Amino acid sequence: MIVACVTALFAAPPARAIEMSAEVANLYSSVSIYPPSATSMTVCYGFVCRRREILDFTAGDRTALTQIMAAGRASAAAERAAIQKAVVWFDRRMGPILGTNKRVAKADFRYFDDKHNYDCWDTTRNTTSLLLVLREWGLLKHHAIGDPRYRGNTLVLQTPHNTAVLVDRTTKVEWVVDLWPRSYLQPPDVMTVQKWVTED
Repeated sequence: MIVACVTALFAAPPARAIEMSAEVANLYSSVSIYPPSATSMTVCYGFVCRRREILDFTAGDRTALTQIMAAGRASAAAERAAIQKAVVWFDRRMGPILGTNKRVAKADFRYFDDKHNYDCWDTTRNTTSLLLVLREWGLLKHHAIGDPRYRGNTLVLQTPHNTAVLVDRTTKVEWVVDLWPRSYLQPPDVMTVQKWVTED
């Protein structure tokens, strides 16, 4: 009996890792968390992922996100609009659990309320994770997932900041999906990287 159990354990196929670039993988390895899978993701909050919660996707979660993303099948622009709604869904889903339903736009250490907020590292990781899950479920038709982008120029008083990125499969234009500048349940900024790098 024991031999049969051990044999079955080692014969089981390993879980398939989600494909990602080295830069995306570094989002997870840099804070010692596992990348997302088709069934769960680590949600980071508390600034640079100092606080963590596992989101195990339920059948209801998958149904809700599938319905949201179905509205984006017609075009790349429609898909970006659907992704905004999917990120708002994530915010609503996790806010009451984490306490981030009290979060503010552009939160950083000056607010002295890390336990209720995301910094831009947290939103970059969480949004990228959600995008990877959507891709794993076959819900991204018009976009691939790009490497995170960074900006910051102290010479012109532009503060350091980073964000998740989508790449339009047809035009190859990079688009940010940036939740950090928005407060609870507000849609994330979606704009070209070219425009985003000039923002403050």
